[in-house]
Amino acid sequence: MDKDVHQGFETLAIHAGQEADPSTGAVVTPIYQVSTYKQDGIGGLRGGYEYSRSANPTRTALEVCLAEVEAGTRGLAFASGLAAEDALLRALCRPGDHVIIPGDAYGGTYRLFAKVAEPWGLAYDPVPLGDVDAVRAAVRPDTRIIWVETPTNPLLGIADIATLATVAHEAGALLVVDNTFASPYLQRPLALGADVVVHSTTKYIGGHSDVVGGALVTASAELGERLAFHQNAMGAVAGPFDAWLTLRGLKTLGVRMDRHCSNATAVVDMLTRHQAVRQVLYPGLSEHPGHGVAAKQMRAFGGMVSFRTHSEEAAVRVCEATKLFTLGESLGGIESLIEHPGRMTHASAAGSPLEVPGDLVRLSVGIEDIDDLLRDLERALAAATL
Repeated sequence: MDKDVHQGFETLAIHAGQEADPSTGAVVTPIYQVSTYKQDGIGGLRGGYEYSRSANPTRTALEVCLAEVEAGTRGLAFASGLAAEDALLRALCRPGDHVIIPGDAYGGTYRLFAKVAEPWGLAYDPVPLGDVDAVRAAVRPDTRIIWVETPTNPLLGIADIATLATVAHEAGALLVVDNTFASPYLQRPLALGADVVVHSTTKYIGGHSDVVGGALVTASAELGERLAFHQNAMGAVAGPFDAWLTLRGLKTLGVRMDRHCSNATAVVDMLTRHQAVRQVLYPGLSEHPGHGVAAKQMRAFGGMVSFRTHSEEAAVRVCEATKLFTLGESLGGIESLIEHPGRMTHASAAGSPLEVPGDLVRLSVGIEDIDDLLRDLERALAAATL
């Protein structure tokens, strides 16, 4: 593509890294289901390919596209979001280093820090990232990373990316932003000063609940090279078919996110007026403490909605009573999901500072007909109050 012309998100998602196949003219990137490549003499690699752990043309197309839509320099695709996080920590930190993590974070990320990284020697502190003074106070001389989720999972807290980038860089640390909930369509952390973006591409980027994957996108080429070395050395890469499915999902991310956001807004409007709901957590609400920051750094407020009922028992009943909202973990697919974070995705945080309220319900609002979704939730909420 012509790099001298600024192109919109949807154009990049459909075309970046995806030129027509030179041998056939195929407009869709082929699935290069191959482990090794013929060399034109010793060290004579065709296009730089020698072994698919190191590089694969299908994965390359995805990585180039991810870098473009995130306005980054280098994209790297992994077997899962946690594989991407693990590679990032081991590439950028050493035993004895310190990381600041969100006081409200994905349970799998917390488990990685608490059960894997900490025994390795990496210290961490959970901090409410919406409180910049608290973040600044938590920075230590050995702090290497400030790790951000915005919106957070599952309480949908908002962090000011640009301000935290300044805090990190003044301390000689890096700002890493998990952009899974927002997606690059709604938010571009690198443009706001972040150094690395993390994704579970399983979620909105893949978008169809049919593939597991992860990604890192860097602001600088040097950082990209460091991470690429570890990606190859550690080997938890995206396979070619997974890369192809993820790339296919990325092509429609923009139009899907528009529908996710509009449906979520309607769901929030209904929940805020329902007697069975005592609090709705959504950054699009004017009373949300992070609303102003979210409005500044996001295109729209996303498809994730959390709400609190009047008891843990009521929350569990709501989760079990829906018919169209599927009870299941994960998020970001075209179908709507409902879950009880305390007993499902965030069970690993039980008893920790990141433990979530028992009365919390998390929704991943899909792209079904909104009237059907509202009826389903209203029936489930009514059943929970009986």
